[in-house]
Amino acid sequence: MTRPQKHSLTIGGHRTSVSLEPDFWNGLREIAALRDQGINALVTEIDATRQPDTGLATAIRLFVFRHYRDRS
Repeated sequence: MTRPQKHSLTIGGHRTSVSLEPDFWNGLREIAALRDQGINALVTEIDATRQPDTGLATAIRLFVFRHYRDRS
């Protein structure tokens, strides 16, 4: 298992950092490409729909997981 990697993102004009495992970063990039979106735009959508008590990194992991689960 690999350690999470921290990347900076811009969400709604504000910079933030998110730590995710490389597989989740790769999945997020792939999904963004399939939607013809940038990662920042996709994460902005994820951020806007997450529950208030769910952290951003968790919301991203769940989004990526659900995307691939629903595809199979």
